[in-house]
Formats: sequence, structure tokens, C-alpha cells
Amino acid sequence: MRVLKKIAFKRCGCLSLYLVMLHLYLLFLQKNMPAPLILSIETSNTNCSVCVSSGAHILSTKELDGGYTHAENLHLFVQETLIKADVNIANIHAVAVSKGPGSYTGLRIGASTAQGFCYALQIPLIAVDTLQAMAQAAFLKLKQSGIYPPLLLCPMIDARRMEVYSAVYDEHLNTKTPIEARVLDEEYVAGFTFDTPIYFFGNGMPKAKSLLEKNRHAFFIEDIVPSATNIASLAFQKFEKKQFESTAYFEPYYLKEFFTPEKK
Repeated sequence: MRVLKKIAFKRCGCLSLYLVMLHLYLLFLQKNMPAPLILSIETSNTNCSVCVSSGAHILSTKELDGGYTHAENLHLFVQETLIKADVNIANIHAVAVSKGPGSYTGLRIGASTAQGFCYALQIPLIAVDTLQAMAQAAFLKLKQSGIYPPLLLCPMIDARRMEVYSAVYDEHLNTKTPIEARVLDEEYVAGFTFDTPIYFFGNGMPKAKSLLEKNRHAFFIEDIVPSATNIASLAFQKFEKKQFESTAYFEPYYLKEFFTPEKK
């Protein structure tokens, strides 16, 4: 009986040692594994933007903020960006797309292009919130200017007429106010009751500025536009967590219904 116990103990000890060695080996592989190559696409607004990244590091980018030229330029930009990064499309590990809100047509073009690549290459599709990516870009710009938390970030996308798509995030990109389409009026401004400096930006900000200036905590940042370079690091985080979309059933976040005027 004692002999059997000794044998069992030795076997258990060997098994435990094997599991520890296996765990260390897997950690070594994970640490030394090359970062995933991600193709990021941004077409939610007037900026047609593409980038290729290795992990969170941008390898190459191509963009043009010259109106809604996505249908004409997107595939060309993808090709040029891949060539500049010296990456074969077959070696891409995932495609990330800005999921909205924004232009209905722009979002549709970006989503269908990303889905096409993912289906053909049998790779994951990643969707990144457009407003959250803008908030990250604004936060990095503030840090470069020597402005640090506590602060709040409010990206604003023009939703035509006197409406904007907006949300409020903290410096960690946690949502403080959910994404919504709001009419720019006194009621909207009155909703900003934060005692923390709040920074407004995006192409919807200029038409809201005269109203928002009444808030003593309001500040404004220029030149923050949706860009593929903004979504790359967030896409990498989602890749690491395996937060993927269904390639077949993914739909952009339009937020508002799409209407076409009736012909008379």
C-alpha cells in the first residue's frame, strides 16, 4: 500500500510539474507571438480612411476628407495601404470597421467592404464605436497638450438639420452618457450638469458651440475627425479579447432610420 501511495505521489508530482512547464511555455509563445495584422476601415463620415496596424502600432494609412468619396476610393486606399505597409492581404488577421453612428451610405459601404474581406479570407470582423474612437483621439491630443484627468469627452457628429449624434465618455472611455441623436436646444445644453471639465469636438461641435459656451465647464477641441488610425488600438483590444462580430449578420449602428424623399 505504501509503495502504491509513493507511486501515486510521484505521478501527481510529475503531472503538476508538467502543467507548470506547459503554462510557462504557452506564456512564452504568447509573449513572442507576432502582433496581429489588422486592416481598419473608417467611412462613417466624409473622411475615407484606411490603415494597417500591427497590434496597436500603425504601419501605414491613407485617407481623404474630401466629401463622400468612399465608393470611388475605398478599395484603392486599401490596396495602397497594404502596399505601403508591405503586407499581403492574405496575411491580415482581422478587419476592423467603424460601426457608427454616422452617414447611412458611408457606414453601409464600410461594413459591406469589411464583411467581403472577412468572408473571402475567413478572418474575424471587429466593429468599433465611431464616437468612442473619436473620444480616444481627443484624449491623446489633450495629453500631448499637457491636459490630464479628471475630464470628460463629448464627441459630436453632425446628424443634419439641428441634430447631432453624441455621447459622453470619461478618460478611460467608459460611457457616462449613452450614444443618442439629440436636437440642439436649451434642453440639450441643460443636460450637461457635470462639475468636471468637458471637452466637445467633432464636425457637429461648431453648430452647438454657441449654446454650449454658456456652460463654464465646456471646452472645445478642433480637428478631431473619425479616422481609421483612431480605431486601430481599440480594434487590437477587441482582437485580444476575441470580441468579434458575425460576418454574415453584422449591421452598422445607424441610430436613425434612413429615409428617401418620395418622388413627386
